[in-house]
Amino acid sequence: MTHTVKAMLETHPIGSGSVDQEKLAACIAACFECAQVCTACADACLSEEMVADLTACIRKNLDCADICAATGNVLSRQTGSNTEVLRAQLQSCMVACRACGDECAQHADMHEHCKVCAEACRRCEQACAELLASLD
Repeated sequence: MTHTVKAMLETHPIGSGSVDQEKLAACIAACFECAQVCTACADACLSEEMVADLTACIRKNLDCADICAATGNVLSRQTGSNTEVLRAQLQSCMVACRACGDECAQHADMHEHCKVCAEACRRCEQACAELLASLD
């Protein structure tokens, strides 16, 4: 997916300015992957027998999915510059990924979908941190 994201960024008539295209493409891909994985994890949690024990996990999954999708969308826009909003969105995404990843990690021994989700959240948090650091 990162290759396609990068190819799309490269076709933009304005380009991505001074933003590191590798880090940008990796972050966009990680955000959309995390959004999908969190949505699927929430759905899987709803199918578990002990669903009541997973309400916090479901909530954090859905919040993280929405924030990751919004971040991926904001990062995909290259026209104009809105660095202040970009920084805030990346920070918000990192917080959501950390919270969801921590929650899913608590259930990872019992639910494989939570393990997969925690790993996706960690990758997305890292990709956001790397992109954010490159903006400084």
